[in-house]
Amino acid sequence: MKDLETIPEIMRGIGDAAKAASAELACAAPDRRHAALISAADAIVAREGEILDANAEDLVYSEEKGLSAAMMDRLMLDSQRIRAMAEGLRNVAAQPEVVGQVMAEWDMPSGLHIRRVRTPLGVIGVIYESRPNVTADAGALCLKSGNAVILRGGSESFHSSTAIHACLVDGLKAAHLPEASIQLVPTRDRAAVSEMLTMTDHIDVIVPRGGKGLVGLVQREARVPVFAHLEGICHIYVGATADPVMALEVVLNAKTRRTGICGAMECLLIDWRFYTQHGPILAEALIKAGVEVRGAGELTKVKGVVPAQADDFGREFLDMICAVKLVDGVDEAIEHIRTYGSNHTDAIITADDQAAAHFFERLDSAILMRNASTQFADGGEFGMGAEIGIATGKMHARGPVGAEQLTSFKYLVEGNGTLRK
Repeated sequence: MKDLETIPEIMRGIGDAAKAASAELACAAPDRRHAALISAADAIVAREGEILDANAEDLVYSEEKGLSAAMMDRLMLDSQRIRAMAEGLRNVAAQPEVVGQVMAEWDMPSGLHIRRVRTPLGVIGVIYESRPNVTADAGALCLKSGNAVILRGGSESFHSSTAIHACLVDGLKAAHLPEASIQLVPTRDRAAVSEMLTMTDHIDVIVPRGGKGLVGLVQREARVPVFAHLEGICHIYVGATADPVMALEVVLNAKTRRTGICGAMECLLIDWRFYTQHGPILAEALIKAGVEVRGAGELTKVKGVVPAQADDFGREFLDMICAVKLVDGVDEAIEHIRTYGSNHTDAIITADDQAAAHFFERLDSAILMRNASTQFADGGEFGMGAEIGIATGKMHARGPVGAEQLTSFKYLVEGNGTLRK
């Protein structure tokens, strides 16, 4: 990496190469992109030792920086996670082809035959923190959808991302596709991020994946269009008719399976009627599992509950901490979620079909669930093979961003010497 003064020049070079690669990728046969993904998956498995060594360097660096236990978990790789990463690439490769897919077609009285066809966006910039597996997921999805991608991973995962990126390049080489189809910014310097946000001549869309600080920075400063992946302030509302055993299992899974992911439950809302009938079983179960429960009102009487502060609601903890509140019915739960949620993922646990339908109708989160853990907020679990992130905005992509969401469309119009009257 050259010195700071040359970062704009380096980023322009990366952008030029990506633009050229995107033109070739858009026309590349699907079997070549498929072959590249399979070869990359094989390379990840074959180079597991190198990836683990690189990850060990990142873990030492991040521990010295004082990263939280949850963030360290997001960063850490082991054999199981590496094999899951490779399997994710194979799953993306196995997804139906989206480039060139006919979305709709029709004939007009004028004699024109019109098709609306999926086409790649072009060059995608992905800016992310901590999780090195995003390198593989983002690279795979962009390649599958015929896009070139510029990846800028977090400083914490610099070595891990570099090792994973090398495997993706192996796949590109094996399939005789441009190596610049998937590029990794070769520096930890934040100046590279600032450059990416203004590269309107090179990048067609930016996808930020990380905490509130990163996403806020991108939304404030980007001149390139953004698919916003905002905080995962995920709620679960346990309704009056919820089965207590189901509620216990779902709530514990949603909070404790992996606390550092965006689909982790951060706030539990318990219906007063459920609480009156079953008592503080949910709060007690969370405490027993090692979660710091920050409760309001009546819940502060429960042994082990820490009194909640005002800013505990609407907060993404990404840790073994959960805000808990009692609410009087589904409408009060909805109002709380509208006030404090992030439009990411919210769930209801209930046996009442009408309550569930009301919850689904009145909330506009990107993902709404019933009787299921919010940890399912994941493109892989939605059958997309993988995802770049969960888009919480309302334009273009929303929810898990997979290969299909990384396409636009164009109209192909055919006539036979057709003239407009």
